[in-house]
Order: sequence, then structure tokens, then C-alpha cells
Amino acid sequence: MHRVSTATGLDQRPRHFIGWRIAVLATITGAMTGPGQTIGVSVFVDPMIAALDLTRSQVSMAYLIGTLVGAAALLPVGRWIDRVGSRRAMTWIGVAFGTGLVAMSGVRGFVTLAIGFTLIRWLGQGSLGLVSVVSITHWFERRRGAVFGVSFTVVSALMALTPVFLGFAIGAYDWRTAWVIAAVAVWLVVIPIARFGIVDRPADVGQYPDGDDAPTAASARLRTAESRTRREALGEVRFWLLNLAVAVTAMLVTALNFHQISILGEEGFSATEAAAMFLPQVAGAIVAGLVVGALADLVPARFLVAMSMGILVCSLLLINFIQPGWQVVLYAVMLGASAGAQRPLVATLLPRWYGAVHIGAIQGVSTLIGVAASAVGPVALALVSAWLGGYTEAAQLLAVLPFVIGLASLAISEPEFEPRSAAPQQ
Repeated sequence: MHRVSTATGLDQRPRHFIGWRIAVLATITGAMTGPGQTIGVSVFVDPMIAALDLTRSQVSMAYLIGTLVGAAALLPVGRWIDRVGSRRAMTWIGVAFGTGLVAMSGVRGFVTLAIGFTLIRWLGQGSLGLVSVVSITHWFERRRGAVFGVSFTVVSALMALTPVFLGFAIGAYDWRTAWVIAAVAVWLVVIPIARFGIVDRPADVGQYPDGDDAPTAASARLRTAESRTRREALGEVRFWLLNLAVAVTAMLVTALNFHQISILGEEGFSATEAAAMFLPQVAGAIVAGLVVGALADLVPARFLVAMSMGILVCSLLLINFIQPGWQVVLYAVMLGASAGAQRPLVATLLPRWYGAVHIGAIQGVSTLIGVAASAVGPVALALVSAWLGGYTEAAQLLAVLPFVIGLASLAISEPEFEPRSAAPQQ
């Protein structure tokens, strides 16, 4: 007679591999981070400026503070996810993120706005995005890159709808009500998925990663003392090379997107024409995510990290050649591809290098780095362009960063694992 898991309420030995279901559900919850992402917040900026009697600079500063504080608050979240499991963590994060969105509906000035931004950036972009990735990580090993390539592509496509729905809610009601509607949507989608759909690990229902009939040597390592702790990961050069690539991509792609209207405006594009270039960016991100996701399971990490940095370098240098026609489209596609290449790469390499036992804590550091870098990117580009006299000159100088990191990443080697009797404490 089959046993039933008290933690999940599911039969211990389902007839079919449920990892695919977990991947679909975690992809949906990943898309629900939209109201806490820049793409979602952007539609609220102008209405809040008018209602709160704040300047655009003040709102931008509150957003910067909220993003940086929210990023710092991510450190304990990853370890907590490892301890309580994805199912419980996602449930409580869903409750808290919705509460943070409700809090945004009640902001009255700069201080409360900064607090609200902190909550939604920490709980939405950071925590909910992190637990969605961890939920998939435990269920796949050989196919992890391909699964994440598809998952991140779908998340990007679904998240592109966020400003449309939020903009409609603002137009139909008002911006305060729209925040509440976003909260209710998060509660109605994330909490049921977490409570009734997520299963922490294949072992909880008598299955193995990738749907295998028996554990492979690699998947067994993910559940043993060979999995590395966060402290051990932080002591490795490969971890920092990968996360330098994460940081520079997040910083520069966010900066170029934030200033896109102004950058293309200098080349004679109208605001509408400049905004339209976000569409080929999405296309580039989708193609790069699918390709890199598939290659991440097959190609050495050093080549893929170097390739992603090469794409970013090309994006920055293409600013010097932007003209109406195929040139501006190529720039937009390359910029989107540089962002799309990073997402499945990081999600695949970290568990491959360090196992899955402490992956929440390790992935949390990477997420923190990416979020913090994205916060300083727009400011950094504005300062450098003001210093050098234009975006083109600034982009050429900043292209040195991914170029150097790309060269250094060619030294990345895959770790060699040796059996250990016990894992050290974090």
C-alpha cells in the first residue's frame, strides 16, 4: 500500500514524474514577481509623483534605497528556504509579498514610499523569485539547463504583460487600488500553488531528479555531504567570476533600459519609437535563454560565461552605430540576449558546482548581487555619461568591464568532488 506524505498530501509514489508540474507552477510564481519588478513599478511612477507631491528624483532615490535594502535582506532568506523547504517558504513569501503590495497603496511620502519599495523589492523580485528557482532546482539535474532556459523565457513573456494589466487597473480605478488588485492576484495565484502544488524534493514522493528510475552519481551528490555550503562557495574564485558576470550584466542592462528613451532620443528617435525597441529586446532574451539553457548542460561553463560577456560588450559598442533601421534593432536584440543568456546559466551552474542541499543560501547571495547591481546601474551610467559628455562615450568605457570579466572567466574550471563523511556547518 502506498504511503502518503504528511508534508505534501501527495501519494509517495505518483505514477508519473511530477517534476514537470513543479517546473510549470514555479514558472507561474516567478512571473508573479512582476509587481515588484521595475517593469511593474514603472507604470506607477508618474501617478505617484503627482499624488505624493514628490519629484522624479525623490521617487528614484526611494526606489534605489528600497532596492538596496531589500537586496541586503535577502541573505537570511536563502538559508531559511533550505531549512523549511520551498513549499512552506513560498506560501509565507506569497502572503508577505501581497501584504507589501497592500502597503504600497497606503504610502504618503518619501519615507513610507522607501519602506514600501523595500518590501516589494525584497519579497517580490528577491524572495519570490529565489524560491521559484530553488523549487525547480531540486527536481532536475541532467536537464536543468534546458528546463531553466524554457522557464525563464516563459517568465519573461508573462512578466511583459504585467505593465499592461497594472496600467489598465490604474486607468479603470486609481493607482492605490491597482496596488491592492496586484496583492489579491498574488494571493490568489501564489498561495494555492505553494500550498497544494509544490513538493520540496523528489525523495518526498519516492522519485528521483529528471524522472530517473534510480539515482545517478550526480543526483546522489546533490543530497549528500558533498554538497558545498555557502561559506565554501564564497571561498571559490569560480563563484565570484560567475557573480561578477551577474553583477555587470544586471548593472549595465538595467542602466541601458532605464535610459533607453534618452539614449535613442540622442540619435533622433521619438519616445514612442524608442519604447518600441523593448519588443526586439524580449525576442533576443527569449532566443538567448533557450539556446544558453540547452548549452548549459553540455558546454563547459567558462565558454558560456565568456560568450555572455561578449554579447554584452557588443551591445555597448553598438550604441556608437545606432541608426533607424536594422542597426537599432540589432542593438536591441543583442541587449536582450545579454540579459537572457545570464538567467539560465546561473541557475544551472550553481547547483552543478555546489549541490542542492544549501542551494537556497548560495543562490540568495547571487540574487543579492544581481539586485544590488541593478539598483546602482542607472545612476552609474548617468554619472559616467555626464562626465564624458554622452552615452556613446560612457558605453565605450563601461564595455571594458564585461570584456575583462569575459577574459577572466575563461579560467573557470569545473569542481572535482571528493566524498566527505560530513558537511561542515555554515
